[in-house]
Amino acid sequence: MVVFVAVFAALLLYLIYEYRLRRPDQLVLYESDGRIVLRKGRFYPRHLSLVLPRTIHSVQMDIDASAKGNLDVKVRLAMSIALSLEHVDALIKAGGWNSLAVQEAAKELQIVVYSFVREFAEKFELEDLSSDKILGYLKEKISISEPKFGLEVISISVQSLEILDHKIADAIRQQESARILEQTEELNQKGRIAAAKARFQAEEQIALMESELELKKYELKKAELEKDAEISRKRIEEELNRKKLQLEYEKQEIELLKNNPELLILTPQAARLAEASQALRNARTIVSLSSKDFSQGSELINVLQNLLKNSFKEK
Repeated sequence: MVVFVAVFAALLLYLIYEYRLRRPDQLVLYESDGRIVLRKGRFYPRHLSLVLPRTIHSVQMDIDASAKGNLDVKVRLAMSIALSLEHVDALIKAGGWNSLAVQEAAKELQIVVYSFVREFAEKFELEDLSSDKILGYLKEKISISEPKFGLEVISISVQSLEILDHKIADAIRQQESARILEQTEELNQKGRIAAAKARFQAEEQIALMESELELKKYELKKAELEKDAEISRKRIEEELNRKKLQLEYEKQEIELLKNNPELLILTPQAARLAEASQALRNARTIVSLSSKDFSQGSELINVLQNLLKNSFKEK
């Protein structure tokens, strides 16, 4: 019984001493039949496993390079690196079987990046070399090289591109300043031209709208005058028609009196004559015909005269 307790205590102490709890930011590896295998359990034996951090490592590099003409420049880079789960074998080959494998592989990658920058800078004149061009070239090259080191480059940036010769740097800065001023002036000139063009177009549109408005006013005035003329014409036509009807009526009346003289006693003139004759038997009756009465025509006057003559003869 004592032996069993001792063995159990020894085994428990061994487990406590040997096994560790895997943290979420750790990657645990072990070797099996010449292959590197990932441990997925929560606990692992520390002497039979390799623990690698899964955190991101930041690296800053100052690279001295030379452009065409042997003009020295300094390029400052910043990279964020992490291990690649898909290329763990390449990571072990580059960094070794130790807990600093990621850092060692990162150093190897930095050497390659250093050579990339120097190689790229030697292809360009100093005026043509820029941070954007270097960054584009590095992204293309690193995407091919990073699997060889078992790493994943999360981000890379060119923080600065510095010309080491101060005289050349000042000359380039002045040249760049002049170029920027020229571009600014060109943009301002384009802006002024665009503003003048827009103002001219606006004035032209306003003038066109005013012309259209005047034309519409003229058309409305013309329509109003035509309407007034039409109304006047209709009034004249109505007046003429009324006059024609009146003349036609008077002609018919005269014609009727000519054919029937006895109807004259029904006229207002004959009525006044009869009234005067009854009032004064021996008096002479004077019948006054107004201008309106004469307007009925000479034929009516002749008929009246004949009627009066016949009346006097009978008396």
